[in-house]
Amino acid sequence: MEKGRIDIITMGCSKNLVDSEAVMRLLSDKGYECYHDSESPQGEYVIINTCGFIGDAKEESVNAILELIEAKSVGQIGKLLVMGCLSQRYLNELEEEIPEVDKYYGKFDFKQIVSDIPDLQDNTDKVSRHRLVTTPKHYAYIKISEGCDRHCAYCAIPIITGKHKSRPMEEILDEVRLLVENGVKEFQVIAQELTYYGIDIYGKRQIAELVSRMSDIKGVKWIRLHYAYPNQFPMELLQVMREKDNVCKYLDIALQHISTSVLDRMHRNTTKEETMNLIQRLREEVPGITLRTTLMVGYPGETDEEFQELVDFVKWARFERMGAFAYSEEEGTYSAKNFKDDIPQEIKQQRLDKLMRVQQRISAEVMEENIGKTMKVIIDRKEGDWYVGRTEFSSPEVDPEVIIPTHEKTLRRGCFYNVRITGAEEFDLYGTVI
Repeated sequence: MEKGRIDIITMGCSKNLVDSEAVMRLLSDKGYECYHDSESPQGEYVIINTCGFIGDAKEESVNAILELIEAKSVGQIGKLLVMGCLSQRYLNELEEEIPEVDKYYGKFDFKQIVSDIPDLQDNTDKVSRHRLVTTPKHYAYIKISEGCDRHCAYCAIPIITGKHKSRPMEEILDEVRLLVENGVKEFQVIAQELTYYGIDIYGKRQIAELVSRMSDIKGVKWIRLHYAYPNQFPMELLQVMREKDNVCKYLDIALQHISTSVLDRMHRNTTKEETMNLIQRLREEVPGITLRTTLMVGYPGETDEEFQELVDFVKWARFERMGAFAYSEEEGTYSAKNFKDDIPQEIKQQRLDKLMRVQQRISAEVMEENIGKTMKVIIDRKEGDWYVGRTEFSSPEVDPEVIIPTHEKTLRRGCFYNVRITGAEEFDLYGTVI
């Protein structure tokens, strides 16, 4: 155990990462050395920021807690603290089942953690201006809201995070300016439902206004949008994406399914026709846009015919980026209360495998279409004999990367280069700097 050290481990999504970064900033102001996602935690305090979204994520969080309890028992770490979505949702159960944790916190009271950890030195003159950034210093995630008002039948997020709550626009813009001062060039705008931004505090959707004002800040080179909802999509956002050069032609929009009957059971408030019309309009109004989506198989009552609709839809839409998962019943949701989880696990897996095989063929074809193009690439890192970067059409960690040999030129991390694409695989492009 290392005195004066705090290890923070983040499970789940980038929204949790933003919370972890805020905690790290506050704790560093108290005199601690903070480490994020260390392979060998050894801090005087270790904080796990948990995920409680679906079964696999909950299991992963619990396993991480148990592993650190073992490390605590042999003196490798000091006190173990747990925060985040899992403890927000299952506080009483966790306290009873895993009492070895020194203290549990929810998702929104993480500042209490800071109060509970004593100062190492007198830091009364320090002021926490913003969070520490754990990502490479040239990009950061910006969380613009918390919670969700959508109440999809299968989703536990509203149970965990509560109603949608937008951050004031000026607060977000100030954070962007501060991050730019510290070298951030690329911003991933995230929310559980970003198209709802502003309704609660401004009385109308303000995502287009927010993104437009962000793009006007000097030093902002790329803005990328994550987690949109298809129902009542704010079309004015498309004009901003089309006209602002530093707003990436990229949209992460979770559709979940295409069959109108399944969408109705999911309480998605949209139809097959409306969804297909939206995709057509996105592609027409923002030429060259890359669409990322997430789909679900095995929802209660999903018939073979409804699943085939989904397969046919994927073939039609030709998403540049697509993920899929099998339905997991979450207690407390409308689906858990009203529907039987009646699709056998082996059928769910078969459907998932089939859908992903279809998408893999599409992805390979889409990637090959880039060969011969010259694309603007930002360099994220160096790995052995290769530089690894991304185009505006790829988000960090989840999307295809561009691989460039190191022997050609010396490239700098966080800098942009024009790269001619010379080869393509299913999940990577290869190129040379020109």
